[in-house]
Amino acid sequence: MSTDNKPALRTPLHPNHVAAGARLVDFAGWDMPVNYGSQIEEHHAVRRDAGMFDVSHMLSVDLDGADATRFLRGLLANDVAKLHEPGKALYSCMLNERGGVIDDLIVYRFSDAEYRLVVNAGTADGDVAWMRKRIASTSANVTLQPRRDLAMIAVQGPNAIEKAARAIPELNTSRGLPGVFQAARVGDLLVAHTGYTGEDGLEIAIPASRVGAVWDALLAAGVKPCGLGARDTLRLEAGMNLYGQDMDENTSPLDAGLAWTIDQKDAERDFVGKAALAAHADKRKLLGLILEGKGVLRAHMKVVSAHGDGETTSGSFSPTLERSIAFARLPAQAVPGEAVEVDIRGKLVAARTVKLPFVRNGKALV
Repeated sequence: MSTDNKPALRTPLHPNHVAAGARLVDFAGWDMPVNYGSQIEEHHAVRRDAGMFDVSHMLSVDLDGADATRFLRGLLANDVAKLHEPGKALYSCMLNERGGVIDDLIVYRFSDAEYRLVVNAGTADGDVAWMRKRIASTSANVTLQPRRDLAMIAVQGPNAIEKAARAIPELNTSRGLPGVFQAARVGDLLVAHTGYTGEDGLEIAIPASRVGAVWDALLAAGVKPCGLGARDTLRLEAGMNLYGQDMDENTSPLDAGLAWTIDQKDAERDFVGKAALAAHADKRKLLGLILEGKGVLRAHMKVVSAHGDGETTSGSFSPTLERSIAFARLPAQAVPGEAVEVDIRGKLVAARTVKLPFVRNGKALV
């Protein structure tokens, strides 16, 4: 149940999770599966074969209108003008005036007047309110449509695309799946070649009325249901930030390892937060940590380095590496390969810094 005493929200796949014996937990007000048995097995299924996640708690938002491109160029730190092909995707932060991250999201361009944004569950209402406020303040000729009529399934892993094509007829008969970080409309589906695991795969937006049948077809094709627990360890290994943990509205993307998502090639383009980023001093950077001693790394642990103290933002046991790993926000002088110590329950334990990601496409990189 939700911690604020409101009834937990449920995705259209909730009955499927209950029938599969999932352990359900509150996540951003949603009743979501954390695992269906063994979180470790679910993690390995994605790294070695194919797993699927219910991500229907995330919100698709359609933005249409003559000013859509102009509006998004002023809203986002990354620049949608670089999206030349229909369906091409862009990862970006949406910032406040102080340069803090309101949300990180993916935006798909279908034409200069037609886009779709996919935003995080916990920030969805605030994101929509912020965008509507910006539309009003800029007098942009656009319409915003949150799409709660859609559900989403992420199918991830080295065999994910092959098994998804076997399960979903439209994927078998289409003229070819979209390229990496691109989406295509296939019948009543929007199929995106994207993911949050460091593996190949698809994220598929499906009418809510149909999603249960698609989930069952994927299950019959040998795709393993996976919960939020595995999703978290997979994204951690892949070096991917989690909103609300690795960054938030008080954190600059420059301190969260997301400088690469800020496009300032067009000096004439202004966007919300640009001035704050220009004034930001490089005091912090995000690096990976591997624990050398005993223990498990978690968020908000003190990290002692030769350059000063830092803090872990995310941490867990890595099933792929069989080591404890974390992200750490450290002084800007820190570099990969340095020895540090982490305060675990009052005891300093040896660790070392590494360049992110830890794992990609099933292979350890550290």
